[in-house]
Amino acid sequence: MKRRYKDFSSFVRKKFGGRVQKVSLNAGFTCPNKDGTKGVGGCTYCNNNTFNPDYCKPIKPIKVQIDEGIAFFSKKYKSQKYLAYFQAYTNTYAPINDLKIMYEEALQHDEVIGLVIATRPDCINNEILDYLQELVKRDYYIKLEFGLESTNNRTLKIINRCQTHEDAINAFQIANGRGIHLGGHLILGLPQETREDMLDHANKISKLSINTLKIHHLQIVKHTMMAYQFKHTPDMFTFMTLQDYIDLVVDFLEILRPDIILERFFSESPSKMLIHPKYGLKNFEVKHLVERRLVERNTFQGKLFQVSN
Repeated sequence: MKRRYKDFSSFVRKKFGGRVQKVSLNAGFTCPNKDGTKGVGGCTYCNNNTFNPDYCKPIKPIKVQIDEGIAFFSKKYKSQKYLAYFQAYTNTYAPINDLKIMYEEALQHDEVIGLVIATRPDCINNEILDYLQELVKRDYYIKLEFGLESTNNRTLKIINRCQTHEDAINAFQIANGRGIHLGGHLILGLPQETREDMLDHANKISKLSINTLKIHHLQIVKHTMMAYQFKHTPDMFTFMTLQDYIDLVVDFLEILRPDIILERFFSESPSKMLIHPKYGLKNFEVKHLVERRLVERNTFQGKLFQVSN
């Protein structure tokens, strides 16, 4: 069945000819909005424990984390290759020589065929990009995953992101044309954003040289500033029903540039960490709901792209 959007699984099969699994790593990075360089406290929604697997501890060497990750995933799939996923915090936020040591340690593993590097758009520069371009020339798959979160500067200020959408525009401009796979991450439903604001993200993101996009809804998780705000100033937040969220995603897809690959539509934090909302679904279940809604509405990714741009 032909999908009505560009899905990540099809891209992986075509690119690698089989299964590829990301192994999450915690290399002990921090962020400039945590250490005082640009701000303190970090993003108001952030608690890295919501997505870091148990094997991902910065006190463990990178090779050990990869070995433990492979041991975990290989129980289900015996034949697959792996991407080392530098996931926790800002994974280009260190001197270039330190980055090289960490990245090279991951790439020396026999089962690893490339890197996925989660970072902020204001924490990339030509020196780092030149090195990553060299890795591409050495036949490694390199993906930079920029945390955009919003394209609205007012929202970015509210969530203490300490970056601007102009930072994102610059990051994609200087990273473009180097053979690096460029990804982005977006949260729908951030404080004080209207439905129109969220749909406008699709217009702005479509203008970036982006290959892959992850989107998910806002979640309130424990031990964050947002959890405090949710308790004391709940009027800051407006949450969607699951059906409203599905319809929003479909509307978003209609506006989005048709060649952008969608890696995910949904993510739900562990129940022990999650405060609100609790949809109780897995990623693949929401993907099926989005696909079904696209069929019901007889629509597809990029249907309104030419109109809106």
